[in-house]
Amino acid sequence: MKLAIMQPYFFPYLGYFQGICAVDKYILYDNLAYIKEGWVNRNRYLVTRGTPMYFIAPIKGKSSFAKIKDVELVEERSWRQKLLKSIVVNYKRRPFFEDIYPLVERVVNADVALLTDLCSLSVRTICDYLDITTEMATDRTKFLELEVKLSANEADLQQLFPSMHLNRFERKVIRAIAMCHIEKAEVFVNAIGGRCLYDKEEFKNNNIDLFFIYTYPYSYPQSTPDFYPDLSIIDVLMNCGKEGTRRLLRQYQLI
Repeated sequence: MKLAIMQPYFFPYLGYFQGICAVDKYILYDNLAYIKEGWVNRNRYLVTRGTPMYFIAPIKGKSSFAKIKDVELVEERSWRQKLLKSIVVNYKRRPFFEDIYPLVERVVNADVALLTDLCSLSVRTICDYLDITTEMATDRTKFLELEVKLSANEADLQQLFPSMHLNRFERKVIRAIAMCHIEKAEVFVNAIGGRCLYDKEEFKNNNIDLFFIYTYPYSYPQSTPDFYPDLSIIDVLMNCGKEGTRRLLRQYQLI
């Protein structure tokens, strides 16, 4: 079984959904630290005849010590109205606006108070629309005992995971391998940026094959002469529609 584990993001980029397509089971895992100015609650869209700009789901407080699962959205609904207005202004002339805007509107206006619920809804909504059939899981209770162990001092980690064969007992590496074992996954797939953290040999020593998602260079017509890659999936969908986006989803390789 091929497994991927990732934080839920707010309308993430194309490569995130390629990662979902590449596995049998995808865990939206929110029992992790929220990183200030990270990508969990923000992404980029393209301003007509302009350049990429950030859109944000504002949260209460800015603590990087909070877990994603506990982060609350700002209660005032004005930010939702402002975001939707920006989407309309900058995408109303794109070829698939009429198809895609109702999806975006439904997510943004969803009656949810937690960031994780908004992000998970955005991912699931897009997956449903694109007919992505990968099993999606959000059950963090299965890994509570693991997180308790991982909260121990670094000096104690090796004793808490005696059967794990690692040169570096780093929490992120331990978590990924342990969750693969719990899920009985033989293959772990991660974003290409994970190459600086995860080592294929260490995973192999723990009976897991490790692969990374490499997205082939791609482009599509945007509202600007210059092409800007890796924007929110909103930009891809507005310009390419369902079938065009599905074709782009296949433009990757596991390396």
